[in-house]
Amino acid sequence: MEKPKRERHPFQRYIWNCFLLFIPIFIWNIALAHKLPKAFQPEIFWNKIPAFLTYGENISRVIIVTIALGMPLKVVTSLQKKGLFLYATGALLYFASWLLLIYVPDSQWSNTFWGFMAPAYTPLLWLLGMGMIGDAFYFKLPFKRWYFILAAIIFLGFHNLHTYLIFSRTH
Repeated sequence: MEKPKRERHPFQRYIWNCFLLFIPIFIWNIALAHKLPKAFQPEIFWNKIPAFLTYGENISRVIIVTIALGMPLKVVTSLQKKGLFLYATGALLYFASWLLLIYVPDSQWSNTFWGFMAPAYTPLLWLLGMGMIGDAFYFKLPFKRWYFILAAIIFLGFHNLHTYLIFSRTH
């Protein structure tokens, strides 16, 4: 006897979207942000930041998350597989940059420009990976990878400028 097919909920297909790739990053940030050096804590990191920088960073962050929600998550093509590899590599480098700041905050690396800034610039890799994975939208707009990648670059511009401002104040 053949099993009857289960009917899928109409919204079930929307669950597998590129937003899922943000989840490990969000969990990492929430779990470990309080362990970062003092300069990264909200009372210093968000203190006296120009409004254009705060708004630009946060609005562009919301835009990339929103775009990711609209991109189905599937890894089928060669480009998508390369994107997944770039995402995973970038996420590991991002995590490593945090661990260095948390566990060896007084090291020469952690106190250099490149070491301090690493959590701000390493997302370029995992965000580009996400941009390579996405190849369509759920809604009726023509898909162009540059929508997500441009929004990510704008976000990273604001985020890196913000982090540089803190570096210049604290070092």
